[in-house]
Amino acid sequence: MPIVQIFHKDLPPDKIQAYKFALWIGMASIIMFFAAITSAYLVRKPVGNWYEFKLPVQFFYSTILIVLSSVFIEDAYRSIKAKSEARYKRAIFLATSFGVSFIIMQIISWKAMVATGLFIDLNVSVSFLYVISGFHALHVIGGLVALLISLLNAFLYEFKPDPLRILKSDLVRQYWHFVGILWIYLLVFLILQ
Repeated sequence: MPIVQIFHKDLPPDKIQAYKFALWIGMASIIMFFAAITSAYLVRKPVGNWYEFKLPVQFFYSTILIVLSSVFIEDAYRSIKAKSEARYKRAIFLATSFGVSFIIMQIISWKAMVATGLFIDLNVSVSFLYVISGFHALHVIGGLVALLISLLNAFLYEFKPDPLRILKSDLVRQYWHFVGILWIYLLVFLILQ
């Protein structure tokens, strides 16, 4: 039995759509959350007392890592649909590894900021950067939990690419692509501001 059994084996199609809809509602609420933060950023910046600084280069490295992770989660999804066990295991391992590396690189980015004197309470502009990147990292960690469960299921249990397992893989894939695209948006937003 898989580590986490979220779905019943004989799930009717309307329940499948309900899970997909719930995921999309969750992602829409995350979009609204980050839209509120970036709007607050835009409203606060012209008020004055805004400290200008360069983003740590590590944020750009972390972008490469999350893009690579998305490439491999897509490969994992295609592999499970094609019933290719070895390819699926390799892809889910690499997607998870690059996802963990993204979080590690975010921590390194924050340490680089501290090392250059950019403390969270230095200025509101610096605080915004910590809040934006920190809340995004929390959402990535949520996705990493799903990736880790998928990884453990891939290596600890028999490979059964049935419709239920493919659905789970699809839900994880959609969320993971979402947090990757969200990070790219946030980084571009910070660069242009």
